[in-house]
Amino acid sequence: MARYTGPKSRLCRREGEHLFGTRCQSGKCSLDKAPGGPGQHGSRPRRKTSEYGIQLREKQKVRIRYGVLERQFRRYYHNAVRSRGVTGETLLVTLERRLDNLVYRLGFAPSRPAARQLVRHRHFSVNDQIVDIPSYQVAPGQVIKVRDKSKRLDIIHLALRDGGRGTDLSWLRVDKARLEGELLAIPSRMEIPTTAQEQLIVELYSR
Repeated sequence: MARYTGPKSRLCRREGEHLFGTRCQSGKCSLDKAPGGPGQHGSRPRRKTSEYGIQLREKQKVRIRYGVLERQFRRYYHNAVRSRGVTGETLLVTLERRLDNLVYRLGFAPSRPAARQLVRHRHFSVNDQIVDIPSYQVAPGQVIKVRDKSKRLDIIHLALRDGGRGTDLSWLRVDKARLEGELLAIPSRMEIPTTAQEQLIVELYSR
């Protein structure tokens, strides 16, 4: 399955904010050392960004943060347009319901890229069925479990020790002792902990 494999710090510098998990928090991200744009001349003052540029940058930040490539992100948007409700909110909910994102939200992985790799390596099951598709859409009531043979993985226990993010979200249930979690309900926009300005993405694709 296609994924971005280039330098992550470059993306952080391009967007001007931290977009990844443990790497950004560990102080290894070059954004902390060189806050300008990427490349040799990144420290030069940038020109005033156009309205289109602002919309594009917002879309890129959300897409990169969730680890989705352009074609799949566009497909998520078109599906959101055809769905009932507010398009931007539906788009974010779709991204939040991805299995790799929920593994990260539940605290079983230190970052979304790590969660994606754990899912691809078949370390998780959904309702007792092994799922190795990171984009799998989890439905309310479905239980995500760490497989028995994977319960000794250090990366999972270290992530739970350092994070355990799911305990702060009302729409998720986390059982650290049993290494399982559940999507209790579809979250509302107010319940999604992200600073994304989804309306700018809608405006971009509506051009």
